[in-house]
Amino acid sequence: MSIQPEDAGSPMLDRTKHEYHVFLQRGSEMRMSDGILLNTWEDLDSMTLKALREDESFGSVPIYAVGPFVRPVEPSASRSNLLDWLDEQPSESVIYISFGSVGFLSAQQITELAFGLELSQQRFIWVLRPPSKKKNMPVKRHVLGDKGNDALDYLPDGFLTRTQGLGLVVTQWAPQVDILSHPSTGGFLSHCGWNSTLESILNGVPLLAWPLYAEQSMNAILLSEKLGVAVSPKVAPTRGVVGREEIEMLVRKVMGDQEEGKALRARVMELKVSGEKALIEGGSSFNAMSQFAKQCEIKLLRN
Repeated sequence: MSIQPEDAGSPMLDRTKHEYHVFLQRGSEMRMSDGILLNTWEDLDSMTLKALREDESFGSVPIYAVGPFVRPVEPSASRSNLLDWLDEQPSESVIYISFGSVGFLSAQQITELAFGLELSQQRFIWVLRPPSKKKNMPVKRHVLGDKGNDALDYLPDGFLTRTQGLGLVVTQWAPQVDILSHPSTGGFLSHCGWNSTLESILNGVPLLAWPLYAEQSMNAILLSEKLGVAVSPKVAPTRGVVGREEIEMLVRKVMGDQEEGKALRARVMELKVSGEKALIEGGSSFNAMSQFAKQCEIKLLRN
């Protein structure tokens, strides 16, 4: 995989910052633990797990891959109208767009994303937040754009009218797990946070990777280059504005019936099944959790 130094988690890029030293301290403290539990499974993350287990700095600390753990779909007294809208759409025809609770785009990038969606003519649900003032740089700390805190004001003129019936723009919370598990959802334009990544895979939904901060760039590379369940822009969204034509092309790749789209869907379904098998009796994560439980029992008896 072609991971570059700048793809590392943002706290690791500046040695003068407090966060850098906190990360180093936490890393060194792992060597003193009795075990490390990771929310992944052997088939998904074999290279990472192998590297951790062979790293001498961890010594003999066992690494347990015990996932995937994701939020379940829970029945609710009031069903979201987004799900009612999804009920009316064809199977696997809707791309869901969300950048998490602390991911923000520039105003220029919101404009390009809107035009890209419109050009693609794909159905969509877009969770939209007001942009950051920081040009071209999605940031964790939100600084409002020049038009205030109404996210809809940052959309191109006429966008909502032209896409009426084609998609929905949501400015409040959206039930992500329910949306990803809905049969009408066929793609996820995601910031590639680990929870969102697992939720997408476990629901058999391929991704359009759009990393913004933390370890998300590394996740995006894993998803697109190694696992084959995602497509990515040529230039990382944190390094420049992704244009509307490229967005149109990427959306069509994920949602279309061409060979690349079919391959993405086939591969993500393979990993979905693999993740489910890992958790059942005899699966790799089931066995890892059993080993961890036995080690805990031994420790307790010794004490």
